Order: sequence, then structure tokens, then C-alpha cells
Amino acid sequence: MLDSTGTRADETGRKIRNVIPNSLAFRLVAGAGLWSAIALVLGGFLLTSTFRETVLRTFDDQLIVLWESVVAAIDVSESEALRIRPEYNERRFQTAYSGWYWQLSENISATGTAEELTSRSLWGERLLVPDGAQPTDYVRMYADGPDQSKVRLIARTIQLPGQVNAHTLVVAADRTAVDREIAQFNRNLTWAFLALGGGLLIGVLIQIRLGLSPLREVQEALYRIRQGKAKRLEGDFPSELSPLVTEMNDLVTHNAEVIERARTQVGNLAHALKTPLSVLSSEGQAQDSALSKTVLKQTELMRDQVNHYLSRARTAANAQVIGVRTDVKEVVEGLLRTLTKIYHSKNVQVHCEIDPAIHFRGERQDLEEIIGNVLDNAFKWSSRQVRISAMMNDVPLGDGQGRRLFVIEVEDDGPGLSENEMVQVMNRGTRLDESTPGSGLGLSIVKDIASLYRGDVSLTSSRYGGLSVRVTLPAADE
Repeated sequence: MLDSTGTRADETGRKIRNVIPNSLAFRLVAGAGLWSAIALVLGGFLLTSTFRETVLRTFDDQLIVLWESVVAAIDVSESEALRIRPEYNERRFQTAYSGWYWQLSENISATGTAEELTSRSLWGERLLVPDGAQPTDYVRMYADGPDQSKVRLIARTIQLPGQVNAHTLVVAADRTAVDREIAQFNRNLTWAFLALGGGLLIGVLIQIRLGLSPLREVQEALYRIRQGKAKRLEGDFPSELSPLVTEMNDLVTHNAEVIERARTQVGNLAHALKTPLSVLSSEGQAQDSALSKTVLKQTELMRDQVNHYLSRARTAANAQVIGVRTDVKEVVEGLLRTLTKIYHSKNVQVHCEIDPAIHFRGERQDLEEIIGNVLDNAFKWSSRQVRISAMMNDVPLGDGQGRRLFVIEVEDDGPGLSENEMVQVMNRGTRLDESTPGSGLGLSIVKDIASLYRGDVSLTSSRYGGLSVRVTLPAADE
């Protein structure tokens, strides 16, 4: 038994599966997009870091050159006072707050320094002297500069001639230009990677569309089979799909063989029962007694029931046949010619409105049995008029797709039926008028066959005052 935690986890999993489309193309695009995004982000960080280090190294090299130039310009007088040689004229250090600064400080203790010389650009302010500066290597760091600026500085300890204490020379420059250059590179890199990511995504979409196109060809081939326009999957399919196509063709062939065996067995059963029933009927007719009448009545009932269930079994098999289509107008016209001859004494006027483009997605004999029973009932009970029409009636399904359906409507001007009688007449074997020939199975057979094809039968009053029978059946696409 699952606990509440397991139940919540299952519900969360179901919600996630409902949100994520169940699509192979979506999975491929999402996988490629996720991997590309990760690769581009990591590559972007790597390139940004590399560019930043390169820019800073170049900038530090420039500061080192300036640091060495300042060291070369420092002079110690005879009184051991420090000064800058007059001929040293680095303009960047002459303008106040120019962004370029140097500072020479004497290390008088472990915790403090004494300012000795500074560039004119500092304008009386002081640079940070890093702790731990060594004479063998430069200290490189960011710090606060004059006039609330941010600077990049390098520092190194030097020992000047005639000086007891060591000195630390700091050279600094405003980091704004460096930050601006790095920011501009990051912006350009971001747009370039976005364009690259978009191009990769478009390439993946094109690749998926081309790569999955054989699946659409398989779908179209199956559609042609289902509509009766082909018997097998035909086409030049990739080697990866060839085993699938072969299995599908074998399945179609196997389905046809199973249906054919079912038809044969139904026919054999009909012939096997026909002889015993004929013998019983003959024996009943040979004698004139209550028993013989009972035998004849029950034999006829058995024959009707056997015919009904054999017909239903055959229809159930036919409904599973793939790729069968029947011309509705052709079937209706053939049945009308036959029924007009049978009921020629009634001189029935027939109004027929059948769209020649409508085709039944099923066996011809099933459609003949459906329309034949309905038309025979209309001719039998009509006074003078019978109307038959067929129209398309596409309806949506729950999955958002649709089924192509058509409706056959047969109307007559007979006595019609009450609502209660309409319910009763749909039951198997029900006859409302025993004086009229028949077994009472007509509309029941129509209902059974239509249901096997996922269709429907409904009864209403016709515009002529009689009965209107509407049969909904699947239509084959053009």
C-alpha cells in the first residue's frame, strides 16, 4: 500500500507528464536545445574568463612598464633625499585625477608607511599600499582610488641606493576602460551565442523534419490502406524503418487471412445447420398436429436466430477489415430497383438524395443489409411515399481529432410509431403487427451492424407523418 508521500509523488509525476507533450519531435528538440544551452553557457563562461584574464594581463603589463619607468626616474641626491629626475615627463601622471597614478612610500615599520613621493595626478590623495609586497614579484589587485574611483594597481618593494629602509612603489590606473571593454565583449558574446543557439535550434528543427519525414510517409501509406486505396505499405523507406514496414505488411496480410477464415467458418456453420433445420421443417410439414405446428414454429424461430447471429458474427469480422470502402449511392440505387419491383403494386414514389462522393468505410454486404432492412420496412408500411437521403456529418472526438461520418435517413408516410413503440421495435424479435410477414429482426439487425461499426440508429417521426430512421456510419475519405 502506498503512503501519502508515494501518492503525492505519483500525482506530481502525472502532472509533469500532462504538461510535457508526448511528442518525439518535442523530445528531440528539447534534448538538443537543453544540451546546446548547457554547452553555450559553459563556453560563454570559459570565453569570458579567458578574455578577462587576457585584458587584465595586458593592462598589468602596461602598468609594469610604467612602474619600471618610474623606478628609472627616481634619483637620490647627495643629501640622500628622493626626487624624480626633471627630464621624466610622463604626461599621464601630470594632470590631476587623470586616472594614472604612482606613489613611492618608505617602509618605516611592520604596520605603517611614510609617504615620500607621489605623482601630481594624485593631487594630495594617497594610494593604498598593499601588505606583503615583496621585491621579487608584483602585487596585483583592485582598490579604491582618488576621487572615489576604482583602480587597478601593482606594487613592489625596492631598495634604493643610500636608503636604510626599503620603499614600496605603487602604480595604479583607473579600471573603467578595462571594465567597459570586458562588458562590451560580454554583450557581443551574448548576442553571438543567442544567434548561434537560434541557428542551432533551427538546424535541429530542419533535421528533425527531414529525419521524421519517412514516418509521415508511413502514416500516409497506412491511411491509404485504411481508406481502401492500397493493400500494402508501398514506398522507398529508410533501412531503419524497413523492419517496421515489413511487420505492418505482415500484420495486414494476417488480418485479411483471419477475416477470410472467419468468413469460411461462418459459411460452414450455416451449411451445417441448414440441413438439420430443413429436416425438422420437412417432418413438421408432413404431419398435421399440434406438435408439428410447434416444431415448424420453433424451427422457423431457430432459423431466424441462426441467421441473425451468423450475420452478426460475419459483420463483426468485416468491421475489423482494413482498407474496405463501398459506394453508398450505388448500393442504394440497386436496392431501390429491387424493392420497387417487389412492391410494384403499391406504386410507391421514391425520393432519393444521395451524394455520389459519400463512401461507406466497410463491407458492401453489411451496408446492403443495413439499408435493405430500413428500406424494406419503409416500403412495407408506406402509403405512397418513401424518401432516402445521405449527408456527411463530421463529429469531433475526445482527443481533439475527428471521425468522418455520414447519416442515411429513410422516411415514409405510413402510420408511424409512438415513442413507446419506437423503443420496443428496436428490441430483437419484437413485432408490433403479427399479421405482417417478417421475423421482427430487421431494425435489431440494423442496430447491431451499425454498433459494430461504431455507428448509431435513431427513430423519429418523419415529415410525411410516418417513421424516420436515421443511421450514422463511418465514411471513407476521398
